[in-house]
Amino acid sequence: MPGMKQQTSQIRWEQRMQSPLLALALVFAVAYAVPIVAPGAPGAVHTACQVAEWVVWGTFAADYLVRLALAPGKWLFVRSHPLDLLAMLLPLVQPLRLLRLVSTLMLVGRRARMAPQITLTTYVGGSVVGLMMFGSLAVLHVERDAPDGNIKTLGDAVWWSFTTMTTVGYGDHAPTTGLGRLLAIGLMISGIALLGVVTANIAAWFISRFERDDAEERRQTALLEALTTEVRTLRAEVARLSGTGAPAPVPEVPAQDARSCPGDL
Repeated sequence: MPGMKQQTSQIRWEQRMQSPLLALALVFAVAYAVPIVAPGAPGAVHTACQVAEWVVWGTFAADYLVRLALAPGKWLFVRSHPLDLLAMLLPLVQPLRLLRLVSTLMLVGRRARMAPQITLTTYVGGSVVGLMMFGSLAVLHVERDAPDGNIKTLGDAVWWSFTTMTTVGYGDHAPTTGLGRLLAIGLMISGIALLGVVTANIAAWFISRFERDDAEERRQTALLEALTTEVRTLRAEVARLSGTGAPAPVPEVPAQDARSCPGDL
């Protein structure tokens, strides 16, 4: 009973915090984007955005700790949520803004995937948009001041992110710094994974559709065979009662006519 009570408390907490955490994710997106899109903004704006980023990350980290405290098996919770633990500890290793971005994205993604109202299609679509947006901002932040960099505007960064995520890679824009190339590797891996999910979903939809059609065809075939057998039995019974001899044979229904309407008999 205590374990069941703790499990219920954990579920209630996760459901209660779902919407506030997703709203904080939007706050983080704005706080991360403003200093990069508007580098000439007043210093107070940059400071406020930096504080907001830390507050959002801290809230997600506190959410992890609360869920850990409410979990019936602490070690089992840690083992089943390794990425959450890594995302919580990552910014503490080195106070680098990019690490804060990666860790917050990981925490937001894990939390969004737990939401029952978010379907797989919505999750994949949101992941694509989020990765493109944050990838563009991150590479622009890293490459804009690079001496040999060729990603100088937000448009260049968005184009680069799109071609990188789709693994097209025209080569007209490419990162020149080590950190920028590390971002490129992350986007390429993420793009391949997301495209794989989309392809698998499309294939699964076609397979399920074919299976439904095949099941319906088998059902109609079985129904027609049952009706044919019943008609043959009725004719034999009528012939026996009337004494007219053996009934005329009932033609077999070909399997390819399984979609015919039973009423045609």
